[in-house]
Amino acid sequence: MERIALQPFGPRYEPLSNGSVTDKVLPEMAHLVDSYWSQFPAMDPMWNKILAIYLVVIGILAWIGNGTVLYIFATTKSLRTPANLLVINLALSDFGMMVLNTPIMATNLYFETWIWGPFICDVYAGLGSAFGCSSIWSMCMVALDRYNVIVKGMSGQPMTIKLAIFKIMFIWGMGSIWTLAPLFGWSRYVPEGNLTSCGIDYMSHNPNPMSYLIMYTIFVYITPLSLICYSYWFIIAAVSAHERAMREQAKKMNVKSLRSSDDADKSAEGKLAKVALVTISLWFMAWTPYTVINCIGLFGYEGLTPLNTVWGACFAKSATVYNPIVYATSHPKYRIALKEKCPCCVFGNVDDGKSGSAEGQSQASETETKA
Repeated sequence: MERIALQPFGPRYEPLSNGSVTDKVLPEMAHLVDSYWSQFPAMDPMWNKILAIYLVVIGILAWIGNGTVLYIFATTKSLRTPANLLVINLALSDFGMMVLNTPIMATNLYFETWIWGPFICDVYAGLGSAFGCSSIWSMCMVALDRYNVIVKGMSGQPMTIKLAIFKIMFIWGMGSIWTLAPLFGWSRYVPEGNLTSCGIDYMSHNPNPMSYLIMYTIFVYITPLSLICYSYWFIIAAVSAHERAMREQAKKMNVKSLRSSDDADKSAEGKLAKVALVTISLWFMAWTPYTVINCIGLFGYEGLTPLNTVWGACFAKSATVYNPIVYATSHPKYRIALKEKCPCCVFGNVDDGKSGSAEGQSQASETETKA
């Protein structure tokens, strides 16, 4: 019993004894650690505690928030539309990322190094990449759907269940390609920063990992971002033009508002577009620092440290928390359903979007009567 009691809890280290952040690297992980990190002293243990607490907090918020989104959208008939399948897919990606990442990375932060071995490093980084890719391409498809409804209107192709499923298959197909490529020799997954997280190898300057990271950045960041910017450029222009026309017509008729049921639908679509725009903006705000870190490593610039790298990785994961909050505060039908199922989760008035329409129609008919 005495022998068991003296056994230390956790991994047994064989320090590299260079007085750096790499001191606690396990022998089976040493070949994956880039020599660049050995120049940095070990991080203050307080930072590991702060990062672990931060990660656990956003993990719990993401589990509850995205779990609620999945439950509300799955159990509310009015929300079970083809377009909302993309929203469900987004929530599923965010939920999956934090279910995977939070316990693994929090444990590593406790032990101040990667303790799970090379195989789990591949699983962690690969699935993290797949979920991240799925999230951004889901947002891209949501933006393109808003563009189709608002800008093209009746001339656009309507979203059907088949089309939504095809788009979701494309999303996960894209994620699978970029996830599996490093496992088959195009780049690799390695520990990064303070060595408590695994990701794409962005410190090697060989053509193989460099070409992968360049193509990954193009197809998983620049391309969806460009499509989203294109969609919202025309969405904002269309909504602005419509609102301006409505105001001018109302002014001519000497009424406060002039909204038919079709106009109310258009306004509702505009609100949904705003929700999507906020969601997408927050996602890029969270992931852009980590993308910049990858590019700095790729092109060999100085400035990366274990601390700013691990903060970049942790901050990127905060994107999984934003979406449920945005839906809870802005999505009209989601707020109505959430108020029915969990009244304490909704603050303020719930707008069903019909009051503005009724008021406009009443004023318009009153004007016609007077005329």
